[in-house]
Amino acid sequence: MPGMATRGWGVSIAAAVGVAAGASAAQLGLGYGLGIIAWIPASAPDGEAVWVASLAWATWIAATSVIVGAICADRLDRAGSAAGERSSGPESTVGGAGPGPVATTLWRLALAMAAAIGASLTVALVAIPARAAERADSFAPQTIAAGYAVLGVIAGVVVAFGALASAAVAANAIVTMGWLWLLAVIAIVHGVAVGRGLTSAQLGVWDFTSDGPWLRNLYVPGMLLSLVAALLIGILAAWPAARRDDNRVGVAISGAVGPLLVAAAYFVATPRLVDARAEQFSAYLIAPYAVIAGLAGSVLVTALGPATGQVPGRAVAALPAPPAESDQPPEQPVAPDEQPEVARGRAAVE
Repeated sequence: MPGMATRGWGVSIAAAVGVAAGASAAQLGLGYGLGIIAWIPASAPDGEAVWVASLAWATWIAATSVIVGAICADRLDRAGSAAGERSSGPESTVGGAGPGPVATTLWRLALAMAAAIGASLTVALVAIPARAAERADSFAPQTIAAGYAVLGVIAGVVVAFGALASAAVAANAIVTMGWLWLLAVIAIVHGVAVGRGLTSAQLGVWDFTSDGPWLRNLYVPGMLLSLVAALLIGILAAWPAARRDDNRVGVAISGAVGPLLVAAAYFVATPRLVDARAEQFSAYLIAPYAVIAGLAGSVLVTALGPATGQVPGRAVAALPAPPAESDQPPEQPVAPDEQPEVARGRAAVE
């Protein structure tokens, strides 16, 4: 019914806004609480490095909040439609026909934009405390921080739209998000254990050795950790979708999505990397290679093809049904030596 469809659309849109806002508040709360994100004056010790790290985190959190909001709203909508609780989304078409490509595209765009509205909470939660970051090169550091958050929201809309079209893309974004937060918490705990206290953690970086080794400007342990993690996540996130023979293009590119968000966060911080610490500059240089490593993992899974017994892009032909059993008993064949006697009997009767 039209009324039910309208209510269903409203519930899904509201879910996207609410989940994205909640994801933004939760991530920033964790970042502020652990000291991962801090807005301190540039004149403070490591003030410039903390400023760059906080900008990268703000950009990344804004993007991932959009993605989480859109994916959760889409999954909730599908679950509700499957349970028959409401009729919403592109499935609600006239006459029960399947959704067309235009309706599906508009629905995904609507969810992504709704999630962007909720994730815009990041802008306020970043700009207000960023006023404490006194800088000689800017009289309004809160404006700069808010601008980075806005860029993150825009990037999140693009990735969220792709995540709604491909389960492999969604899985890679979510798994990478969980991995980076786990890595940040480990880095904070390690810093406390070695006596550094609560210090700002870099996005995607764990400086677990104090003396390298270094290869030119690359921190080798951090490089290996980033590349291996991107490769493994690319493989594991794409594996279920590849086994189901989902859209092969989406599966193939899915491995690059998570690392690409990290690379984008560092890319927009490029003008501020001049005075950054060596490990930050190393993370900036490693980020594009992590994208390649993640892409290699998903492409490898795609090349392996679907599960055994499935032909990519084709439905398995149905086996012919066995012939129906007849209620009449089968005819008994006449033995060869009985045929002459039968012929003579017929002749006698005639």
